[in-house]
Amino acid sequence: MEYVATGATTAPTGKTGGALMPFVIILFFAWGFSTCLVDLVAPALKSLFALSNFEAGLTQFAFFIGYFVVSLPASALVAKIGYLRSVVVGLLVMTAGCLLFAPAASAGVFWGFLGALFVLASGITILQVAANPLVAILGKPETASSRLTFAQFLNSFGTFLAPFVGAHLILRHIEKVPDAATLSAAQLAAVRHTQAHAVQTPYLIVAGVLVALAILFWLLRKNASAPAAEKPVSLSEMFGLLKHRRLAFAVACIFLYVGAEVSIGTYMTSYLSQPDTLGLPLARAGGMVAFYWGGAMVGRLIGAYFLARLSPGKVLAGCALIVVALIVTSAFSIGIPAGYALIAVGLFNSVMFPTIFTLGIEGLGARTPAASGLLCMAIVGGAVIPPLTGLLGDHVGLGLAFLLPALCYVVIAAFGWSARRPAAAVLDEAPVVVVP
Repeated sequence: MEYVATGATTAPTGKTGGALMPFVIILFFAWGFSTCLVDLVAPALKSLFALSNFEAGLTQFAFFIGYFVVSLPASALVAKIGYLRSVVVGLLVMTAGCLLFAPAASAGVFWGFLGALFVLASGITILQVAANPLVAILGKPETASSRLTFAQFLNSFGTFLAPFVGAHLILRHIEKVPDAATLSAAQLAAVRHTQAHAVQTPYLIVAGVLVALAILFWLLRKNASAPAAEKPVSLSEMFGLLKHRRLAFAVACIFLYVGAEVSIGTYMTSYLSQPDTLGLPLARAGGMVAFYWGGAMVGRLIGAYFLARLSPGKVLAGCALIVVALIVTSAFSIGIPAGYALIAVGLFNSVMFPTIFTLGIEGLGARTPAASGLLCMAIVGGAVIPPLTGLLGDHVGLGLAFLLPALCYVVIAAFGWSARRPAAAVLDEAPVVVVP
């Protein structure tokens, strides 16, 4: 689950990153792991607070709205204090979000967890705006793609491990919540207080790791390999780029893709635990989510082979149509076909975000950094579509509710087919130097 925020930078001449690069790449694992834990928090809070699917989807809203709110302030921060210091700020904000799970658990209040998730996402956004350009430019230009691919692989590895850890530390403690109707208000508050602490445990562990990373990057803040950042783009410049139809279509598809991907990950645990699907205990169902994200990790390696040999637009369209077929199969079947068809979606998701992203900025020349910022802001789709999927699930069931993400993939397939040929270069503008 890595959503890339790229920016324009000025690399110091002759610098190759040296010892700095491995530490920057570790950040991809850290935010991948932290982000994917949200998929386990949603079903835990749903069970703990007896939430509807729509209310459980608010966990993703609280998390992904951070991308929209914080992206531009993060860009300004990077321009003001530099990349490595911004990494430190991002790590510390993430730490604050993790630590906020403790008072939320002590109070046993659902809205407290949503606030903690928003702060955590804000830190991750700062981290991404600072870290992605570092990976892109620290080293030889001709090997930039391989560095980014490896960084994305580590991000996927984090999302693969998180469900196993989260299922063990969170969901196995929240298998059975007593019926609220059988308890007094004081008894219900005590149960929620006790079980809510299971949600905070992994985040407190993550907080300790983030503090260690923040200290490390503070010590590295004056590293000579670090590039200088340029001024951030204005809102009017950024949104003016939507006149380019391919970019506008790509922005819409990033919004829809992230929303669809996150919707499936959010409700998969609950879906796999349903008697007419796999009927798994909550903890085992949560562990199965790892294979959804693990499919994306494996698919990146396979997809890289095909993308180098075929039209990226056609590969994107083909993968999107396969996902539509898998979701429809899951929605209109029961048992093992329903469960495993949905899990298999992760494999074909793997190439979608980077392919949509690169097709969207193709041919934009000097406007590429500003376009990248616009695409990054579209990640807010992860805040919008999951609650809508949950609301639909409350009325027609989760299986049929997944048809909403399926419609998103239909649009993505149309974009892929429309972008099957290279875009014409944009030549009518002066260079625009920005950090989206």
